[in-house]
Amino acid sequence: MGKLVLTGFVTLDGVYQAPGGPREDTRDGFTQGGWTVPYWDDDFGRFVGEVFDRAGAFLLGRRTYEIFAAYWPGITDPADPVASRLNSLPKYVATTTALTDPVWPGATAIHGDLAKEVTALKERTDGELQVHGSGALARDLFALDLVDTVHLLTFPVVLGAGRRLFADGALPTAFRHTDGRITSRGVSIQSYDVTGRPRYGTYESPEATAGP
Repeated sequence: MGKLVLTGFVTLDGVYQAPGGPREDTRDGFTQGGWTVPYWDDDFGRFVGEVFDRAGAFLLGRRTYEIFAAYWPGITDPADPVASRLNSLPKYVATTTALTDPVWPGATAIHGDLAKEVTALKERTDGELQVHGSGALARDLFALDLVDTVHLLTFPVVLGAGRRLFADGALPTAFRHTDGRITSRGVSIQSYDVTGRPRYGTYESPEATAGP
């Protein structure tokens, strides 16, 4: 059984919206798209290549699928670590809209019970079932306890507005840190495995918490 691996880009204040360009996602009047672009470097590219090299299939939200499908089919270099995987491996689009026949070869729309559909995809995927971007879908997957591993790339910028990956009401979740690095331009790349519910304690002394 494959595992579901999420790679997410966020700002220091947790925003995931429109990382790659000003027109990617303008919902709620968001005007600060493209905030990851100044931080691209060889370290960043090397990590992305490592991630895509482990892919067995992709699970994308509707908006991310449309962004990817408008660009990556035109990149035909077989040595490109991202395009070669995206164009050749299965792609599943989780959507509640009328997308029934995706035009990108290898893409299939999934509807209905998200937990049931994604669990079935994990069971039949040889390698990682990868989610890239797809912030709204990512939040749903966390809420359903379907995420196994997270690569969280935190960029050294604060936007003060925009949709956040871990919003109020997120399912309380604990993680185990498995790897980390910092790029030459200051992007913090940290990897975590989901371990279940958080554990809690207190720094107060027993005397401070004991009754009279």
